[in-house]
Amino acid sequence: MLALFIIIGIIVVVGFAIVGIYNSLVRERNRVKNAWSQIDVQLKRRYDLIPNLVEVVKDYMSYEQETLTKVIEARNFAMGAKGVKQQAEAENMLSGSLKSLFAVMENYPQLKANENVMKLQEELTSTENKISYSRQFYNDSVMQFNTMVETFPNNIIANVFNFKQMDFFAIPEAEKQNVKVDLR
Repeated sequence: MLALFIIIGIIVVVGFAIVGIYNSLVRERNRVKNAWSQIDVQLKRRYDLIPNLVEVVKDYMSYEQETLTKVIEARNFAMGAKGVKQQAEAENMLSGSLKSLFAVMENYPQLKANENVMKLQEELTSTENKISYSRQFYNDSVMQFNTMVETFPNNIIANVFNFKQMDFFAIPEAEKQNVKVDLR
């Protein structure tokens, strides 16, 4: 009889442990999803600002149509990206094209004096900072989730309930270099 109570007690404790681990995994997965949605909000804001900036500067930069076209193409590619990995690559490409645009804009004093351009550039810079912070929060959330999925005994529960590691929002090494603009 005592052995039966001990066995039932062990089953109950193991059951509570499984439920606790499962709930922790769900909580962390939802934290990652929330972090991704914060990135998404900032990306939408950036997508909305870019056409306005391009429209304002295109008259001043008649010789730089290729740069403006690359920015719009990168924006459109980023808007259609699916999944974290493809989204990260697309956003990195868009960030690079925006850096090129800002570098070229430095050669147009009348642009630097235009209040609309300055306001849009300031908003884009602010948005870029928010995206950077959101990426960091997302990556921190992914790291915490992935650690839970990998560690024992969580990994057993994660495998049983099909919790998979998530991708980081990473910047490729090539994107970490300064943008080189040649105006010759």
